[in-house]
Amino acid sequence: MAAAALTRESGEDAFRRLFRFYRQRDASDLRGVVDFSAPGAQVVRSQLSISSVSDQDAHRAGLQPVSQWKAYGLSGYPGFIFIPNPFLPGCQRHWVKQCLKLYPENPNVCNLDLHMAPEKTIDLWGQSKEQLKRKGSNKWEPRSLLEKLRWVTLGYHYNWDTKKYSANHHTPFPSDLAFLSEQVAAACGFRGFQAQAGILNYYHFDSSLGIHVDESELDHSRPLLSFSFGQSSIFLLGGLKREEAPTAMFMHSGDIMVMSGFSRLLYHAVPRVLPNPEGTALPSCLNQALSSDLPVGSVIERSSDEDWQVCAKYLQSSRINMTIRQVLAEGQKFPEESGTNGKGQAVSEDSHHENSKAKRHKPNTV
Repeated sequence: MAAAALTRESGEDAFRRLFRFYRQRDASDLRGVVDFSAPGAQVVRSQLSISSVSDQDAHRAGLQPVSQWKAYGLSGYPGFIFIPNPFLPGCQRHWVKQCLKLYPENPNVCNLDLHMAPEKTIDLWGQSKEQLKRKGSNKWEPRSLLEKLRWVTLGYHYNWDTKKYSANHHTPFPSDLAFLSEQVAAACGFRGFQAQAGILNYYHFDSSLGIHVDESELDHSRPLLSFSFGQSSIFLLGGLKREEAPTAMFMHSGDIMVMSGFSRLLYHAVPRVLPNPEGTALPSCLNQALSSDLPVGSVIERSSDEDWQVCAKYLQSSRINMTIRQVLAEGQKFPEESGTNGKGQAVSEDSHHENSKAKRHKPNTV
């Protein structure tokens, strides 16, 4: 059945049917997928709060002036904002490098911590870079530790089993990512947004993200921010119930999604990762050079040629997504908990991530 027909269907698990359609490797009918680079009838323009972010602060975060951004919404999805790649040339590289080199390190938590001794997960970058640089096209080659990453949590660390955050399971949130998130949120009308928790997902061409709602944060009045880098994907945005068929859209490198208001608690999923539509190993936006005059106070760091060589090799078959949340309203505290045990909380390795050989909630073998 064509995607268009499935989109019109409702009933029990209409979302799952469309998820399975796009999950298929041979699903070549992508006509129903919204492409914000060529907006269609369902797409509407969104207004941004241009005065809320100075050009200097945008530049410090590696972003174009907000006046130059394009922002869109979708009919029927109030509070959903899609911003096609607002990054300055070369600045996406910083976030890719941070997601591969810095953010997976202790005290942050990643899926590899669940089944490897602590000393084995020290310096994942250093243990993987030479193997990644040498990697060929043979899919049977052993995977490096970086290629075995599925998720990393930042700030308040999400417990995949209890689906809760805890005051006892917290490490400092990266200051550069907090600054980026605060500027994007302010531009979308959410001044004072505090980046308190982050989930980084690492996808390959056989990966997917199951159908879910992000509702564990205690404050739902603040938006969910999603940043995408590397290869492209199909994102499905549904309704408040799984009986509602979702809308499919492309996410390309550098694109940002903001889910707020009504759209904050909608079902969503990523059924498939796709090669970037330009047909090249990497999207052209990732081949752009960084400006030589970074502003004072910039959070962007220049990547060495060697570091970018490793990142580029990784991204040839991968996509990285950062989702940033504010967990607590200002002045709000977590309810009293009993039996929490800090960083040792048990979590499922892959509760928030799927691949072609693993069903949801079943850990991947690494």
